[in-house]
Amino acid sequence: MSKLVISAIGPASSVQDGGRPGSQRYGLTPSGAIDRLALAAANSLVGNTPFAAAVEIGPFGASFTAREGAVRVALAGAPRSADIAKRPAAFDTSMTLADGETLTLGFARGGSFSYLAIEGGIDGEPMFGSLSVNARAGLGSPYPRPLQAGDELQASAASGAAERRIDLPAAPDGPIRVVLGPQDDEFSDDAKKQFLDSEWKISATSDRMGYRLEGPVIKHLHGHNIVSDGTVNGSIQVPGNGAPIVLMPDRGTSGGYPKIATVISTDLGRFAQIPAGRAFRFKALSMAEAQAEARKFSEILRTLPDRLRDIENFDLNIEALQDANVAGSAVSAIDAATWQVPSATDALAQDL
Repeated sequence: MSKLVISAIGPASSVQDGGRPGSQRYGLTPSGAIDRLALAAANSLVGNTPFAAAVEIGPFGASFTAREGAVRVALAGAPRSADIAKRPAAFDTSMTLADGETLTLGFARGGSFSYLAIEGGIDGEPMFGSLSVNARAGLGSPYPRPLQAGDELQASAASGAAERRIDLPAAPDGPIRVVLGPQDDEFSDDAKKQFLDSEWKISATSDRMGYRLEGPVIKHLHGHNIVSDGTVNGSIQVPGNGAPIVLMPDRGTSGGYPKIATVISTDLGRFAQIPAGRAFRFKALSMAEAQAEARKFSEILRTLPDRLRDIENFDLNIEALQDANVAGSAVSAIDAATWQVPSATDALAQDL
């Protein structure tokens, strides 16, 4: 076995997989990756199942060092600067770290979360069927908390397989799509119009439990308390202060605030990647439209293996080429003396 040692990492980074579906009836939150498409893409690149556990890396930088052998990894999600031992590394590709090499990642650009998948997956003891970390509940493996410098992730030795890239479809642009309800009747038509017509921003106080929205105050018709009922990823609750909260994978499984709308599953990863402070809007879809989008998204996930391409590796050793001096001496196109071969007479004249 090899291992990947975390040399440095910022907050909001943890091990996440597809989550814990099927246990919400017992009050167990699902957790899991905040951007499921990025997780599945990274895993596909190294031959794992789509929702195997990977490292979900928050907005700040991180670095990982291979120890006790080579480790093959892949990056997907929010782009950021990346290099292996000072060599540039690309996103949406697989790559192999030789023993002792370090993968260094910078701050996320244009998003919030990136995913680092490890060939063979992450070794850990499943808790209720998942390695996903929920720090508040003390759940997750191999560390039931956010990752920190010095942590070690056991990994399979690199297979030596050809490196691959993945051609992902362009992310949809425009508003984040929602289905109104299930308690949209707790809001006036004017309040629902205000919700859909306004610009919103994600608060810096947001986390994996919920994204707090900054914007206009949404007023209730009959007060902000309802009989608690079930929630789903993407439920948009409106508490007493009128500031909506979009519930995320570490949410509670039930809640007592009216839910004005629900982010469709297809857009939840795109929504989760919006950096704090960036303006966006919502757009309402019918249930039938949302279901059609869900089927399209499922098809993208199903066909990820068909989007893989081998990378043709022309890894020339630049230092070796320089040492060999294969380019020869420099010449000038306008100075024939630098490139014209002298005749025997010219050479004799130079000697005299």
